[in-house]
Amino acid sequence: MTSILDATSSRRAVLAGLASFGALALAGCTTTGTTRVSTPAEPVRPAVPSDVLMMYAARPEEDFPVPAADISMIQPAYWRQEVDNVTGEREGSVVVDTTNYFLYFTMPNGRAMRYGVGLGRAGFEWSGKGHIAYKRKWPVWTPPAEMIDRQPELEMYRHGQPPGLLNALGARALYIHQGNRDTLYRVHGTMDVATIGQAVSSGCVRMIFQDIIDLHDRVPNGAPIVVI
Repeated sequence: MTSILDATSSRRAVLAGLASFGALALAGCTTTGTTRVSTPAEPVRPAVPSDVLMMYAARPEEDFPVPAADISMIQPAYWRQEVDNVTGEREGSVVVDTTNYFLYFTMPNGRAMRYGVGLGRAGFEWSGKGHIAYKRKWPVWTPPAEMIDRQPELEMYRHGQPPGLLNALGARALYIHQGNRDTLYRVHGTMDVATIGQAVSSGCVRMIFQDIIDLHDRVPNGAPIVVI
């Protein structure tokens, strides 16, 4: 079986030229002022099965109660689902397929949990292998100083944007390192369901709140991550 890693090898070569830590440090992970790069025609909304509705139901038990996600806004391919592991990566790995807007978490017996993601500019600026150094529930987001210089309206968050539904990182965040170095690349939540499966103007790898909560609970600290 041809893995998605083989299918995207040429794209990885191109992305390698973009994978500059300096550029990523300037970009940071933010969903502040998000606009979509392109606005396609409004698709016909799919019917949503009851089991899928349950997966994306409200989470009132959270520190900041999470509303139900309107999953009909995105195509069924981006709904959370168990699939064959087509990544070629070993069990317990996170794989971000930036071509198809999927994130996989590989599981036993050749299976994987697949999630739809949205990708901001920073989400395209790093590729390669790293590990999840740590995870945070309801994280504080602190924009880099360079970003504040470019966007003075972020000055109020110089010492951190408090956690909450509108926080740039959302309900959960996974922090990606290479060795001891922070890549500033994050997998994080978003309230904007309609951006899943699309390129947007800002952010890293964004997931529906219910999906990032599910992923956070599955992935241990130190898990390998591959971005292709």
